[in-house]
Amino acid sequence: MPLNSTPASVSASRPRPLRLGFIALTDAAPLVAAEQLGLFTRHNLRVELRREIGWATIREKIIYGELEAAHALAPMLWSAQLGLGCPPCEVLTALILNLHGNALTLSQALWQAGVRDAATLRTHARERRARQPLTFGIVFPFSSHRLLLRDWLLSAGLDPERDVRIVVVPPAQMFRNLAAGTIDGFCSGEPWNTLAVRENAGWCPTWSAAQHPGHVEKVLMVTGRFARERAAEHAALVAALAEACAWCDEPHNRERLAEMLSGAAYLNLPARVIAPSLLGSFDCGHGRVENAPDFHIFHHGDANVPTTAKAAALQHDLAAAGLLPAGVSATIPAQLFREDLYRAAIHQHHHADHA
Repeated sequence: MPLNSTPASVSASRPRPLRLGFIALTDAAPLVAAEQLGLFTRHNLRVELRREIGWATIREKIIYGELEAAHALAPMLWSAQLGLGCPPCEVLTALILNLHGNALTLSQALWQAGVRDAATLRTHARERRARQPLTFGIVFPFSSHRLLLRDWLLSAGLDPERDVRIVVVPPAQMFRNLAAGTIDGFCSGEPWNTLAVRENAGWCPTWSAAQHPGHVEKVLMVTGRFARERAAEHAALVAALAEACAWCDEPHNRERLAEMLSGAAYLNLPARVIAPSLLGSFDCGHGRVENAPDFHIFHHGDANVPTTAKAAALQHDLAAAGLLPAGVSATIPAQLFREDLYRAAIHQHHHADHA
């Protein structure tokens, strides 16, 4: 036998680590905390966290089996299941990772032009429409960011399809594009809004908890096949991450969490840029600091439970925004959000802990 080969019996007893994808965002916190606190190990899991560049990459890698599970935008489940912009693939979530966590950031040039809110944006956007329409970045076509931006523009009496341009930009590239003037604003998760404000490239008229309280943001996305064929590992993963979500939601853990997230393998940004939104003190720029204790919700108020009602509400919003084909089945929410798998995982691991 060659020296570098492993006997079949050894490799069979030592399965490959679960490849768990994430994007460098503050709301990847439960995945990072689970790794840093040893929760994966405590649940007898070997997990390899993989930082990916953008949401399209996450979706493709789940579909093609290059990731077993991922930190994912909740609307991405519909995109994958229905094959919207990708091959159709049966997917589901048994855990909501967080609510809220996004903000809308506009350029300093818009502030200098007199824009202060949605209403004052309307005149400026209409003047610009004919020669050079205002351009806004979102992180993915199927995202709460698109819904939040769309609702904000509609509140100003602007048509999101005609009065402005909406383009897709990976979260980590938002700040650079805003600073360079290639976009006039963006809707993204933290810490990219805070970074833009701190670097004096932008300011924030609103954030997602203020605009759409209770909205589902990220989920743990897996394929139906993974959930069936590796049910025990999937349940352990849900239990470990649910435990991490509860830890992340404790206010006294938030400073430590910002330090964890700042690591080179995770967000690779100073903790001082990550901490404000976690500590509920959100600097909107131009002297406006908002007390926003619910900016990120990782656990409380049954946030983690993937109920059919939450999925149905999201499907309604996606359909109203024209992001789903006509006549999408009313059975899809119950297929995508699996409360039964969540309950079973929590119950099973709670009993294991107390055995």
